[in-house]
Amino acid sequence: MAQPIADRRDVDFVLHEQFDAEALCQYEHFRDFDRRTFDLIVDEARNLAVKEILPTLVPGDQEGLTFADGQVKVPACFHRPYKLLCQGEWTAMTADPDAGGQGLPCLVAQAVADYQLGANYALTLFGWGGFGAGEMIEIFGTEAQKRLFLRKMYTGRWGGTMVLTESEAGSDVGALTTTARKRDDGTYAITGNKIFITGGDHDLTENIIHPVLARIEGAPAGTKGISLFIVPKIWVEDDGSLGAHNDVICTGIEEKMGIHASPTCSLAFGSRGQCRGLLLGEVNQGMKVMFHMMNAARLLVGAIGFTSASAAYQYALGYARERRQGRDLARTFEPEAPQVPIIRHPDVRRMLMWMKVHVEGMRSFVYYGALLMDRIRCAADEVERDRWQGLLDLLTPVIKAYCSDRGFEVCSQAVQVYGGYGYTREYPVEQLMRDVRIASIYEGTNGIQALDLLGRKMGLKNGRVFMDFMEEVRRVIAQAREYEDLENLAESVDEALDQLGATALDLGQAALSEAFRSAFAQATPFLEVMGDVVMAWMLLWRAVAAQAGVEKHLGHLAGEARRRECESNRQAAFYSGQVHSARYFINNLLPVSLGRMAAIRRLDDAVVAIPEDGFGS
Repeated sequence: MAQPIADRRDVDFVLHEQFDAEALCQYEHFRDFDRRTFDLIVDEARNLAVKEILPTLVPGDQEGLTFADGQVKVPACFHRPYKLLCQGEWTAMTADPDAGGQGLPCLVAQAVADYQLGANYALTLFGWGGFGAGEMIEIFGTEAQKRLFLRKMYTGRWGGTMVLTESEAGSDVGALTTTARKRDDGTYAITGNKIFITGGDHDLTENIIHPVLARIEGAPAGTKGISLFIVPKIWVEDDGSLGAHNDVICTGIEEKMGIHASPTCSLAFGSRGQCRGLLLGEVNQGMKVMFHMMNAARLLVGAIGFTSASAAYQYALGYARERRQGRDLARTFEPEAPQVPIIRHPDVRRMLMWMKVHVEGMRSFVYYGALLMDRIRCAADEVERDRWQGLLDLLTPVIKAYCSDRGFEVCSQAVQVYGGYGYTREYPVEQLMRDVRIASIYEGTNGIQALDLLGRKMGLKNGRVFMDFMEEVRRVIAQAREYEDLENLAESVDEALDQLGATALDLGQAALSEAFRSAFAQATPFLEVMGDVVMAWMLLWRAVAAQAGVEKHLGHLAGEARRRECESNRQAAFYSGQVHSARYFINNLLPVSLGRMAAIRRLDDAVVAIPEDGFGS
């Protein structure tokens, strides 16, 4: 029997007790909402996810895609839930209602995504593609372009993609060879071949709008000469009606390790000389426009990592409570002792606890990124807006890379909890592990995210943004010091934050010296330890937010009486669990991060000094 995709109690805790979602309703953008409305929306999202989207996870993986005559067909079971996603206006939750959205805060939309991505992100990505591409048109497009494309993309009637990668260029986008030639009618003739296009072709929507990076003839080399074009699969006439096929041909789909129901396509543009596109934004400013979608996509990929982990943890937790094997440790040598659920075994509890703290920490971290987007939108002035934007820019590569890596590791631990059964297709955790593995590669590999963090984001505003980040962490540390049970934890997080700052300073200086290669060899370890400090911050914040609940349900109890109350009172157990999560991570995992920081600061050059032949033949 399927377990819940996400723990609703934990979702509510983060929304209302940690981040106070209702406080957003004081702003003009969200004045029509209140907590009751937010909760009803999350209820409906959960119902749709559990009843309609989750049942497609396994059949979609087993059926996969059909590719014939240049056309891709998705699993048959996808059509009904996708139609329901569109009818319920779930495909553009944060967009303006006048354009086809719900106008929701990003924070609440993230709670919706918790369920929809966790149920089957291979399906729900179809809706996100149209929204993500449409948002670029809303921000950078002309009024005519908005009129032609926006509503149909936001409502899911038309799909959307991101078309960047070429086989020879890979992650070096500036090396692309796709060309654009201006035509007499003001459109551009597009010619080139692209690969790894998620949702590049399918039969869920009547049209697919491709934002395509290309170089106008005569433009400068590298990324400075790249422009972005709106290239519909089927041409859209000036009155909004569909015209002829636009010479966009799907030449193949990838056979992948996971997400077998998500079409990863190769596309040929203009192979017959008849592909037309519309310039989006200014000439040679394509990367600037595309980066808006890419940054949003990186936050989405971090959410994919986290929601996959959340689903895997729920499955593993349910299995550990039901699966009976072995005797209780205290009765190991009693042959007549009954078998116990494996959750009673200390090592299984260790695995579950490791999964729990990362799922909880990532939920808060991903929701915090969404909250920053709301704060940017509602900021009172440019100074406030710049502060929140700086924090989001700094944390985006960490959200993407850390949550996708840890998401995979949580899924792997879930397989381990199941034991041999976890490695079979009889249970869903092996599919979750296969499906989430791509998240570390999607939208710029995690190595690229680490280079971005070290090479660009740490130096934003001469380091002021990183200092703002440290101030935000110290605000929670100060709150935690007010509680006797959290004081020692606060001191440990403060120490780790100081060490992170010192590590950042040393690494940043080394990156500007002759030792720059050794510094950048430590970029990924640095991102990981920064992610660990963020986890400690988020879990300590949760423990602070839980104190009111701890006092209400357990404040008058101690020792054995407190333990018994937690066994009989789920609310008491939940709040107590938040404090235990912070204790486990900060006392058991954060010290390992301190050791890694010390290793980073050594700047050992083995990685860059070893001869190429030293890696082996």
